[in-house]
This record gives sequence, C-alpha cells and structure tokens, in this order.
Amino acid sequence: MRRNDLWDLNEALQHPGKKVAVDIVTELAEEADIDLLKPIEGYLEAVSTGNLLLLTGEFKTKCVVECARCGGPLEIELDFKMEEQFPVEGVPSIYSHDDYARVVAEEDYPLFDDNNLIVEALIRQGLLTETPLQPLCQFGWDGPCPEAAKRLAAKALKEQSHPLGKLSELLQPEEDAE
Repeated sequence: MRRNDLWDLNEALQHPGKKVAVDIVTELAEEADIDLLKPIEGYLEAVSTGNLLLLTGEFKTKCVVECARCGGPLEIELDFKMEEQFPVEGVPSIYSHDDYARVVAEEDYPLFDDNNLIVEALIRQGLLTETPLQPLCQFGWDGPCPEAAKRLAAKALKEQSHPLGKLSELLQPEEDAE
C-alpha cells in the first residue's frame, strides 16, 4: 500500500552527497489541534553524508492561535525553517552489494517508515515548535484589553450568582491568639 505522505529517501541514502528535493503543500488534515487558514507551503531538501541524513526546509502558513491573556483568536503568519539530522547505519548500496544504508529511528514519535520520511509528521513537529508559546493580541500584557475585562466580569458575575457564593463571605481568617 502506497501512502501519499511518504517521501522515499533511498536515492539520497544510497548515494552519499546526492541532494534530493521536493516541494510540499499540505493542510495537515489529520491534525485537530492546529487551525490553519492557509495550507503550509514550502520545500524539503535531503542529502546523506554516509553517517547522517541532513534535512533542510523552509515553510510558511497562516494559522489561528489563542491570545495568552484574553483567550481571543489571533491570526498569525508563520515562516519557519527546519534543519534536522538523522543517524544512518549500514553501507550505501553504491559501495556494497551486501548491505544498504538505512535511517536509524531514534524518536518516540515516528518520523520514518523504513527509509521513507513521513512528511506531515516532520512538518507538524516543525510547526508546533515554531508556534509562539504566548501570543498576544494588540493590547499585550500592559494595555487595557476589552476581551480580558469581559472575561473577568463574567467570572465575577458567575461567582456572585452561585448559590454557595454567600457562604464564602462567612469564612473569616483565624486570628492568632497572641
């Protein structure tokens, strides 16, 4: 069975120094965590040194993330580069008829199926590492944010209308006997 998201890297692995490249456009359809507004577009290049498989690439997309302060949606443009190295074991077939070079899988989340790169898994990993950890809306941390104010007001109203909310007012901190 042939998978569309696999990139066969045998040409690079069996001929060290030979560079192979592919243009990529993907929407990461299998990913529910990522809200893309535009497909991820870019390219990947691969070359083997004999001991390492070197992958480089550049990608761009537009996606939706949540503001770290108010939780509102933010549209951001993401441009990211990838540079990855994977160990290779065995002797390239160009030098030996008894053996062949193969990628050594060391990651917990599989990126290879034999000598085939699972392209969408690598791109997902790159996208997640390049997405800002605490993206902020135009108001930032210091400015008055109307979304944050609305959320705080709603939370305060919910606490006041809760049937047990009045009981918390009855609790007084204990004073020291001294």
